[in-house]
Amino acid sequence: MEDIGFIFDWDGVIIDSHDQHEESWHLLANEMNTTVPDGFFKKTFGMRNQQIIPMWFTHLADQPEEVAKIGDRKEELYREIIRRDGIEPLPGVREFLTAMKQDGILASVGSSTPRKNIETVIEMASLHGFFDAIVSAEDVKRGKPEPDVFLLSAQKIGREPSRCVVFEDAFVGIEAGLSAGMKVTAIASTNPIAALHRAHHAVENLVGITPSDLLGRLGLK
Repeated sequence: MEDIGFIFDWDGVIIDSHDQHEESWHLLANEMNTTVPDGFFKKTFGMRNQQIIPMWFTHLADQPEEVAKIGDRKEELYREIIRRDGIEPLPGVREFLTAMKQDGILASVGSSTPRKNIETVIEMASLHGFFDAIVSAEDVKRGKPEPDVFLLSAQKIGREPSRCVVFEDAFVGIEAGLSAGMKVTAIASTNPIAALHRAHHAVENLVGITPSDLLGRLGLK
């Protein structure tokens, strides 16, 4: 397993931040004297703010600086909620990460989430030491479903894409992992497991799963 790399999406894989993100979007909408369109949050889950905001505020499509400003404010609101309420990893995550480190497998975060959000959760949930690299929204120009975030993650931990496993919950992330030439394990935290058939392997959560067993199922041993 010395040449294997694990690449983890963040929201919906390491933590369930659905409610906190949804609350932050509604708080942002309230500040801007508007409302979030029905179904908008689920439709855009896993995308970067640079993709999401122009879909909502279409008049800002050619104003990237304003889009960035609105996105930054939304993430500030999200971090305030995390600091206020705290957050814990999803079931089985801490145990899986611990076994991964014991097996000597290198790991990277590969997420559309801003780095400050990831660092805030690592602090609040005591996840220090599990990840050898972090690739976040600021590090790539093209967001998921493009493969850039996962390819850079593999590069940062010195692993070939074909020897990497992506852990994802969102459809755009699954497509990004497949486009990167990686094995994809889908986590059914955001979508029902029956809808995750594009992934190589799908699980409800990481409870009771070991890295060795997972690699065996994916044919990477």
